[in-house]
Amino acid sequence: MTEHIFTEMALILGISAALGFLATRLKQPLIVAFIAVGILVGPSGLNLVASHEQLHLLAEMGIAILLFVVGLKLDLHLIRTMGPVALATGLGQVLFTSVFGFLIALGLGMSPIGALYVAVALTFSSTIIIVKLLSDKREIDSLHGRIAIGFLIVQDIAVVLAMILLTAIGAGGESDSLLLASLGVIVKGVVLLGAVGLLMRFVLPRLMDQVARSQELLLLFSIAWAVLLATGGEVLGFSKEVGAFLAGISLATTPYREAISSRLVSLRDFLLLFFFINLGSQLDLSVLGAQLGAALIFSLFVLVGNPIIVMIIMGLMGYRKRTGFLAGLTVAQISEFSLILAALGLSLGHIDQETMGLVTLVGLITIGLSTYMIIYSHQLYERISPFLGIFERRIPHREHDEDSSERSEDADVILFGLGRYGRNIAANLLARKKKVLGVDFDPQIVSECRRQGLPVRYGDAEDPEILEHLPLHSTQWVVNATPGREANLTLLKALRAHGFAGKVVLTAHTPDEAQMYREAGADKVLWPFVDAAEQAVDYLTTSADTISAGIPWPVTLGEVRLRPGARAVGMHIRDLDLRARTGVSIIAVDRAGRSHFDPGPDFLLMAADRLVLLGSRESLDQAARLLEEREPLDAQSGGAFRIEEVPLEPDSSWIGRSLAELDLRGRCGITIIGIRRGQEKITSPSPAEMLRAGDVLVVVGSLESLRSARCQQP
Repeated sequence: MTEHIFTEMALILGISAALGFLATRLKQPLIVAFIAVGILVGPSGLNLVASHEQLHLLAEMGIAILLFVVGLKLDLHLIRTMGPVALATGLGQVLFTSVFGFLIALGLGMSPIGALYVAVALTFSSTIIIVKLLSDKREIDSLHGRIAIGFLIVQDIAVVLAMILLTAIGAGGESDSLLLASLGVIVKGVVLLGAVGLLMRFVLPRLMDQVARSQELLLLFSIAWAVLLATGGEVLGFSKEVGAFLAGISLATTPYREAISSRLVSLRDFLLLFFFINLGSQLDLSVLGAQLGAALIFSLFVLVGNPIIVMIIMGLMGYRKRTGFLAGLTVAQISEFSLILAALGLSLGHIDQETMGLVTLVGLITIGLSTYMIIYSHQLYERISPFLGIFERRIPHREHDEDSSERSEDADVILFGLGRYGRNIAANLLARKKKVLGVDFDPQIVSECRRQGLPVRYGDAEDPEILEHLPLHSTQWVVNATPGREANLTLLKALRAHGFAGKVVLTAHTPDEAQMYREAGADKVLWPFVDAAEQAVDYLTTSADTISAGIPWPVTLGEVRLRPGARAVGMHIRDLDLRARTGVSIIAVDRAGRSHFDPGPDFLLMAADRLVLLGSRESLDQAARLLEEREPLDAQSGGAFRIEEVPLEPDSSWIGRSLAELDLRGRCGITIIGIRRGQEKITSPSPAEMLRAGDVLVVVGSLESLRSARCQQP
């Protein structure tokens, strides 16, 4: 018997892995694959399932762990921070879907209790699937992502309340008085909540501090706690799901919630596999075929009706049509909770296999189609956005308020993406007196940057409408510091459509991406990972290591990297006079992966050079301070190169002489990069070019050099 069960489980897991691989290639959630596995191994397929009791036990464990993790992650703070939008959209969508779903079910000839179950099942969306899809798209912290997570939490709370209510109705079916049974359930619920509250206040914090000393014990205790409270919930007349949910809430306030959750996610997903396989194995394909027409009607209602009600509510609350559309797509499917709820109704005798099959079929259709809708949400929005104006107020004040501050300022650089990489770019630009305007889709980052004094707007690089609110006319550079092909290419396309005349910088993570951006028209491409890796290799392969290994006695070496703006940048080693001032010698310079040993006095120092110094510890510290000393910004700007036109005076002695003969670079420190001669423009003139009367020279040099050049014309 044991060998038979083991072989059966091995076959089921093997088939699950194969179909799961196929589902991932088709960009489908594994839920769809697992239900298909259940149908395949069940009576309607290969009929491999004989160990129904064992499969059912694993399925119940999976549901208990699922509800425990949901309770553990219940973030009421998120609902508060998102304001009324999470409650309004969550409760509004639940009310709309349940009422109209109930009416549609009655119109299709279903019984009132069956219609009620179907209507309630249609209201819930899959938190697991939505969080996974938003995380993969890096939209979990966007405004529409936060709103979606907020109303999904509201839905999670609603589904637990629905389970409690349906359990009470089930208890009333066996009692002479439904009211009396309901009151009994309420009293038991108060007792259960009170007991859990006392444990949260006086017992669990101290107990968890002791348990958490061992990671293995922490995991074991968490599973045991979830199963124990699930059993307690069932004993008191509730469902196991309610007890497991309360177990999660009871540990959500402890500092170990994230550690527990991260360790249980894999176990949850593995055990849920058996729930969906068990569900699929109980489905009769002939029953599903008979329910296909009704399933298509309900699926169309969920795929279209749920997003519309979310867009209506968010539009009335003052959000842009794009935010409402992207958030609305997240409710265009029913969830695993819908199937769990239907399974509960089946176990209570409230619905039959036909209704269970109907809910499952709606789940397969909506989960499958909505996944593609969310994956390609931005392309879908671009196609239908002209028709969505009815879902947006003339002034979407909610998001208008987010970016209304700092509206009139100009900017040298508009920087999209203020994560760690983007914020470092902004900090260095500000240090060089550049005017920077940041743009980010994470409201929390927007608030943090404003507190730090960085001008910032709320917005998304993939939203073409955000460009209408940015000072593109005064901007020289637009930089996108966030990765992702879709975001970068969409921003580049939108900037070109708006006639942006400045330069565009995009961020790539691979050579293929970089090449794609250049071909699309990007002026520059940043490679943060590649650049960081090269710099790391430079640090690991320094000339200091070679010198240390080659000297037979201990020496004291130091390394200093010349940062842009340092006073030493642009100076020759002779002019720096480091030996006389500190007693330290520069014995090597590492530049761009090459080592220059024993550089001469005419060696010109550049930004990013790493100098290898030889001297005593005290003198090395003194030299480092000297080399890291920054040039005052006013001095930097005063000595900066400029491009100007210098017309030749009619009686200038330069007329009739070649550029090589004049040697303006050596005499005045300027370089001629062009000559305007009437209508003719000569760029990069050769040294043999003879100057003529009426020529206008385009020269590059410092302000002092340009003045000197003018003075040397007689």
